[in-house]
Amino acid sequence: MKFQNTSRFIWALLIFALCSTGLKSQDKFPDGTTIPEWFKNNKPTDINKLGKKYILTDFGVVNDSTVLQTKSVQAVIDQAAKNGGGVIIVPKGTFLISSVFFKQGTHLHLEKGAVLKGSDDINDFPVVMTRMEGQTVKYFPALVNADGLDGFTISGKGTLNGNGLRFWKSFWKRREWNPKCTNMDEMRPRIIYISNSKNVQIEDITVKNSPFWSTHYYKSHFVKLLNLTILAPKEPVKAPSTDAIDIDACTNFLVKNCYMSVNDDAIALKGGKGPKADKAPENGENRNIIIEDNTFGFCHSALTCGSESVHNYNIIFRNSTVKDASRLLHLKMRPDTPQHYEYITLDNIRGNVKTFLYIKGWNQFFDLRGEEKPKTRLANNITLKNIDISCETGFNIEKSDLYELTDFTFDNLKIKALKPEEQNLKIIKNLKQTKVSVTKVASLAQSYNKKDDSDIAAK
Repeated sequence: MKFQNTSRFIWALLIFALCSTGLKSQDKFPDGTTIPEWFKNNKPTDINKLGKKYILTDFGVVNDSTVLQTKSVQAVIDQAAKNGGGVIIVPKGTFLISSVFFKQGTHLHLEKGAVLKGSDDINDFPVVMTRMEGQTVKYFPALVNADGLDGFTISGKGTLNGNGLRFWKSFWKRREWNPKCTNMDEMRPRIIYISNSKNVQIEDITVKNSPFWSTHYYKSHFVKLLNLTILAPKEPVKAPSTDAIDIDACTNFLVKNCYMSVNDDAIALKGGKGPKADKAPENGENRNIIIEDNTFGFCHSALTCGSESVHNYNIIFRNSTVKDASRLLHLKMRPDTPQHYEYITLDNIRGNVKTFLYIKGWNQFFDLRGEEKPKTRLANNITLKNIDISCETGFNIEKSDLYELTDFTFDNLKIKALKPEEQNLKIIKNLKQTKVSVTKVASLAQSYNKKDDSDIAAK
């Protein structure tokens, strides 16, 4: 009997040790540091704990999609802030606005069937100092803006509708007239812009039809995006530059259980551009970013580093499904900007894309600003593992003297490609490959697992 008890005790210790090892391995960032509990404790927003409820229609805001009510909505926000804070509740209905600005202690809740709809007339928007495309410049704010707040939330089952069709048509008409026009030349707002804030949580809502970037977060920390749906069409009119999530010089950032399908990058890591971007105080790195349990529909890239990016460190992209993205991972290497992408891990991804890994120079709006030579850039400690993907091209990596790729790890990759021979992997220094299978297929239809469709629909 004593022997049996001893054996059970030993087995219990072994099981505990194995479980502890497994938990520890899942609890690490790519650089080996421990992932804080903050990333795991994801509680829904309880609007009953946010203070007084300010229902828009109780304060003279009318359920009318044709009458601009920015001033009335802003007045409710201002009143709530003056009274010590509270939650602005948008009831069922459609309310037309341009830009509103939330203040400390105020929050936004969109009830089911509620829509805040953006004006499609740029004259309704002010011009302010803001952050756009790696620069701090005068431009247009978003529909919903929050700056310098601690504890800001957006919640509910409603919708922020950017109403972007008119802006998209104008953009393509301008490009037809002047192919060299920049993204900012066609004046257009974003939907959400959060800056210089902390302890932010945005959950459950739908964000769609943005005129420009859908949601943008700048120099903000401890940000959670949970269960969001972010949409912008690719047809019949392409919605240009409608990135779902732009993370710009942020730390401790979680994107979880979201569905994204937009006519540009789904998630783009930004932080600044220009030959001295790493020295400018308005720029910065992205650090400790976790992107997990998401589903991606059509997009240019599921995850992009760039095009305005200085330093991305400790990035995890895992446990997700990708369908019809142009690229899974895109590293944009700007020849006019010092860049360093390191400790990035993609783990447990399945679906189909056009290109699995895409690394090239990015010369859009190239500007050395008087410098004689472009800057050298580096990508290192990039890990791709446990991935089952169908694609046209497995690896599209451009050879260049202007950047260095080193210390990549490919582990347990199942890649079915139309063009498996185009790999260009010799460009990567110290590449470690284990259980990498690249198989040529006749068509993507043959290789894509159709049960993924039900997974995506469930999102």
